[in-house]
Amino acid sequence: MSIGRLPENEQRILDEMERALRRDRRLDRRLRTLRLSRLPDPAGVLARLGSYRPRGRTVLVLLAVSVALMVAGMVTSEPGVIWAFAALWPLTLFAVFRLMCRWCGS
Repeated sequence: MSIGRLPENEQRILDEMERALRRDRRLDRRLRTLRLSRLPDPAGVLARLGSYRPRGRTVLVLLAVSVALMVAGMVTSEPGVIWAFAALWPLTLFAVFRLMCRWCGS
């Protein structure tokens, strides 16, 4: 693969680098299986969310941590604690909802 713009020694170094990269099987496999899109498939994400089946212990831990963060946020008024509660609370509600759906047979 000669371009004609590089000096001879630089072209030789480039050719050696290309040969070494071609021999790397792991790199070759990663490049062949590389997905063109880095954005996740929305249908796949929704399907995984819909198939989420939390255990009772997981929901109980999430509830306990959420309540502890809520109480700590009310007592201390620390923004970090309040933001942690704000991030965890929707996940906790979703887990409770999925657990209730599983228990009800839906």
